Amino acid sequence: MPEGHPTPPDRPGAAGGRRAARRARTAEATGRRGARSARARGRVVKGVAGVAAVAAGCMFVLRGNEALSGIGDRHGPVPTAAVDAPDPGRVLQIVAHPDDDLYFMNPDLRYSITAGHPVTTVYLTAGEADGINATEGKQASTPANKPAYAEARQNGIRAAYAKMATGDRGSAWKRTVVPTKGGGHAEVDVLVAKPEVNLVWLQLREAGTVYDSAPDSLHGLWDGKISALGAQLASGTPVKQRFSYSKDQVVRTLVGILEQYAPTTVRAQDPTPGRFPDTKKYTDHQDHFYGARFVQAALAAYAKDVDAKDRPHFAVQNYVGYFNGSLPSALDPDEAKEKLDILDTYAWLDKQNHCGSDAGCGDLKVADHPAGNGWTSTVNYARGTGTSWLTSDKEHGLWAFKVLDGQVALWHRSGPIGAWSGPRLLPGTGMDPGVATVTLADGRIAAFGTRTSFGARPADYRREVVYAVQKGPGTEEFGDWQSLGTPETADENWTSDISAPAVAVDGAGQLAAYVRDGAGSLRGRVQSANGGWGPWAPYGGAGLHGTPVAATDGAGRRMVFAATSKSVLGWAQPKPGAPLGPATPTGLPDTTLPLTAEGREGGVRLWFRKPGSGNVRTALVTGDGGLKVNHLTDLGGLQGFGSVTASGHVLAGRSAGGLLGAGLGSGRPWERSPLMFVGAPSSTMTGRNTVSLAVVGLDARLYVTSSADDADAHLAPWLPVGPRNTGGR
Repeated sequence: MPEGHPTPPDRPGAAGGRRAARRARTAEATGRRGARSARARGRVVKGVAGVAAVAAGCMFVLRGNEALSGIGDRHGPVPTAAVDAPDPGRVLQIVAHPDDDLYFMNPDLRYSITAGHPVTTVYLTAGEADGINATEGKQASTPANKPAYAEARQNGIRAAYAKMATGDRGSAWKRTVVPTKGGGHAEVDVLVAKPEVNLVWLQLREAGTVYDSAPDSLHGLWDGKISALGAQLASGTPVKQRFSYSKDQVVRTLVGILEQYAPTTVRAQDPTPGRFPDTKKYTDHQDHFYGARFVQAALAAYAKDVDAKDRPHFAVQNYVGYFNGSLPSALDPDEAKEKLDILDTYAWLDKQNHCGSDAGCGDLKVADHPAGNGWTSTVNYARGTGTSWLTSDKEHGLWAFKVLDGQVALWHRSGPIGAWSGPRLLPGTGMDPGVATVTLADGRIAAFGTRTSFGARPADYRREVVYAVQKGPGTEEFGDWQSLGTPETADENWTSDISAPAVAVDGAGQLAAYVRDGAGSLRGRVQSANGGWGPWAPYGGAGLHGTPVAATDGAGRRMVFAATSKSVLGWAQPKPGAPLGPATPTGLPDTTLPLTAEGREGGVRLWFRKPGSGNVRTALVTGDGGLKVNHLTDLGGLQGFGSVTASGHVLAGRSAGGLLGAGLGSGRPWERSPLMFVGAPSSTMTGRNTVSLAVVGLDARLYVTSSADDADAHLAPWLPVGPRNTGGR
């Protein structure tokens, strides 16, 4: 495998065994699911025809190389759209190496390309590694040639994208050179048959090592160990001018790309992947997460420096990298096969000279193991998996909170039939994807999230938990963001790897916030009656992954749950107002990590996905006499992945193809709507008999629908909130 993707340590041979076991576990379910899914695929939730136009309507098309005639000049030519045509959004992906997108962002990438959305991927480094493009058995006898290996990886990426977009790996590309805002030059490739698909190659040198010190790298540049990072130009690239970038120039280059492409969804790698507790080595490649930090800095500068009237709002999605190989498979076998097929193309398995290049037409380093360390069987979002960002009030009004432009955006509907307002950006920048909300005892809403700050020195990089409280029930005014700090002592210890917070109010009116820390244990702070907060208390647990969830049972006891790679751990108060009890094994089977919790039926009901399947499972957890799991049930599904939201009779989550799937009652087939969206859906009970459901589309626009809380009901027509998100474009 390439330097960019070696097998992480302490995991020898694990992937093959896990995949075989998962196939065996899912074989029986596949037959049952096939008939049910075939019926479900033929149905569409009633009333969504209007949104179908949004999903499939005329889009901003990047024509030839005009979109990047100068990616440092945002006043240059820009894409145009038909008059009054709905806007499906524009996706910009920024990754460290060629193939990071294929391993860690697919199938989302393929879904966007298949839907015909404008998709651009930016590669920060050339991915030259040691320059040897050969399978394992031939590496010793193959001479190193870094420019040629960088070209071979480019050829493999172009083939993979062409296959996803047209079905033909040999579909032609237009390759040109454009100046960047950082003072260098980039290669821009436009797929001739599908000009909305673009690739941007910055061709900086990669670290060449996963963990070890490599000053001449993105990591070294970020930390100030070098003043500039040079390019490693691929052979065959139209870029001929040598250049190097300072830290500020890398940021400015990315800002120029953002200005030119005006994305509504930005996909990036995880800037805080953490470390292994035993070895303290990173759980991801240093290029991956330091590249993601450059993206964070560029997004912050773009949001600050470019007037919101001149650009659209944008949402951000971060993806887990190497550690995916140690987690349960999130994809069903069909989706995993589709993902592997694209990697087979990139790996150039047939060795035919499709590209007409002496450098080679793909990455032979991965040809022996195109699936990587089990990476093609899964995908995981690093943040934004929470499903509590939509909430209602006692007047049956709705409140939605999502992060746009690095700020928390608020949408509000007054009462059951009032007009929607928003998005309005609450003051305060640096917010990470993912907002959790909770209603306090006095009826006010509190919003929680995490915030990243950079500081003057590299060591000042920091992620902290923050919250803001509504000034009064029903008002759209919120107080300033207040910091709860972080349980981590410094970024260099655990790479600021804290989860998004899980929050709940118990029956005594006591508010608490919990996070998974970098060591994989649960930490929390509890608010006292005078409004102050206690310290970050340790609650134990080991091997926790993802974001914990919290809810209150019928007796007013706060319960917290967090997933491991093998099961789910739980914590519960013995009574309202009491300290949280110890970590308790639930005995639940493994999950695909994202959990949803809601107080129901006297206990707390959990929903999660079955690994290697996409099916939704549920269980009721009660607290009398200790935590007890009741009636684990498989509810079926549409073979998707990610978080599931649940309110009343409605279940909803991402289905195969990236669309929103919904289960609307026991015994009824799951149905698929035409909406593609960022992060997780959210739902809430609005009053006693209505379920409200919302997503934020790839256009960074809020969409809402509702249903009577009745097993025979259907979803109402989807409503887009606010104007089209074009930002003057």
